[in-house]
Amino acid sequence: MPIYEYRCNRCQRRASVFQRSIQEASAVACSHCGSTDLTRLISRVAVLHSEESHLEDLASDASLADLDESDPRSMARWARRMGREMGEDLGPEFDEMVDRMEAGEMPDDLGEGEQEPLDDFD
Repeated sequence: MPIYEYRCNRCQRRASVFQRSIQEASAVACSHCGSTDLTRLISRVAVLHSEESHLEDLASDASLADLDESDPRSMARWARRMGREMGEDLGPEFDEMVDRMEAGEMPDDLGEGEQEPLDDFD
């Protein structure tokens, strides 16, 4: 069933109204001030995509257009955006790495000096 949105011309507030048909619009009143002087608004719509389509969009050239691989801050913005888009918690290590990239460190520099030296097996 449709929910129509209106802007009240008296109080300028938005009101959402459930209606079975557009013919019921003549009986609509503002839920805030009671005025019947309303203007119908164009509502936003949601478009559902499959997970496969969503992943294709993430890998598109358009999603990489503003990425500058030589700028750690640009890479951090991209990494945060991808993390949000994936909808999963990537853990504290991811957050720490992105925080450091936002501070200007390049990913190649992030692991230096933090690993234990490997034992010589000769």
